[in-house]
Amino acid sequence: MNGTINYVSCGALWLGLVVKAPDLLRHRHDPYLRAICGVLGLAGLCFFLGAPPTVACVNGVSGVPNLAAPLTYASITAYSAAAQVLIVYWRGGPHVHRTARRWVVCYAFVLLGIAVTFALGDAPVERRTDLDTYYATTPYIAEMIVLYLAGHLAAAGVTLVSSLRWAREVDGWLRASLLTLGVGTLCNAGYSVSKLAAVAARWSGRDWSVIGTRVSPAAAGLGALLTVVGVLIPLAGPRLTEWQRSWQTYVRLEPLERELDGVLTRRALRLPRPRRASPTTLLVWRQTSIHNGLSHLDPYFDRSLYDRTHDAALRTSGDPARAEATAWAAVIAAAVRDESDRVQPDAAAWLPGAAPEPAALVRIADALAGSPLVSAARVCRGATPTGTA
Repeated sequence: MNGTINYVSCGALWLGLVVKAPDLLRHRHDPYLRAICGVLGLAGLCFFLGAPPTVACVNGVSGVPNLAAPLTYASITAYSAAAQVLIVYWRGGPHVHRTARRWVVCYAFVLLGIAVTFALGDAPVERRTDLDTYYATTPYIAEMIVLYLAGHLAAAGVTLVSSLRWAREVDGWLRASLLTLGVGTLCNAGYSVSKLAAVAARWSGRDWSVIGTRVSPAAAGLGALLTVVGVLIPLAGPRLTEWQRSWQTYVRLEPLERELDGVLTRRALRLPRPRRASPTTLLVWRQTSIHNGLSHLDPYFDRSLYDRTHDAALRTSGDPARAEATAWAAVIAAAVRDESDRVQPDAAAWLPGAAPEPAALVRIADALAGSPLVSAARVCRGATPTGTA
């Protein structure tokens, strides 16, 4: 085997670690961030050390046949401990630090057991992919194999139960994260179960080594992918939601900016459009341009037109917020025309500020509805119509 699954899984996990590294550097004393980075880093190390090419390199450089095995098992055990500590800090509670220390001490004994049993055992024949089943009946080596698999399975079971139980109490991105992490942990448990099944078959004289060499790596690889996704969801999810909302607002404000385009262009009120910007940055750019245009137009706002349009829209819709947005749309469109007439009277017919169609006014009102730009328009000099708060 060329270790492709191992290296791809390792790359996915360490990519997640790279994403979180800046946060860890800024908040290096945050135990929660340390636990996240520990899970991602150690899980990637498990796959890296377990890849057949890495196994051959470690064994060859050290001169000790199968030294890569206890190193891989130790990394898996350390990952199991880190996963438990992450769950503990994730959930919080009055005794979070004490509980985390207990898990660390427990798995430290497992690490010690792996080292001692390997030192006492005898594994002279190098096995890069099927050491578990090949030495399943060898004294001390068999105990080492069962010890690391039992520790990994126990950690996977606790993580699975904790994730799914907690997922029932929360919602949103955290719920999605816990469910994804739970499924990933189930795949990780499948790794241990399939390995233990192959070892148990060896004890009874059967050869199920294919399960340990084919099924287990696939389950572990899928579990790694789901684990890194589950860990990153609550970190990336809120940002994605913010970007989605910003983009929707950015698109909704486009008719209003288009109505103000003539004013913004003639008066050079529009800032340069940012390149390769996030939706949030683009929204701020568009809102700033619109605000500049409204501030320039405030001497042209017609109070009486606002009152007439507001009263008519309120009678029609019965919605005060919608009536206010509709009135401001009419006032802004009229102000754009008045400003254009004063600047270039003979060109008013073709200027972008020419009277918009009723459908365009509706789109402008849609852009203003529920927008802070209505408040911005209110504070413009002389813009607050009589009777409006």
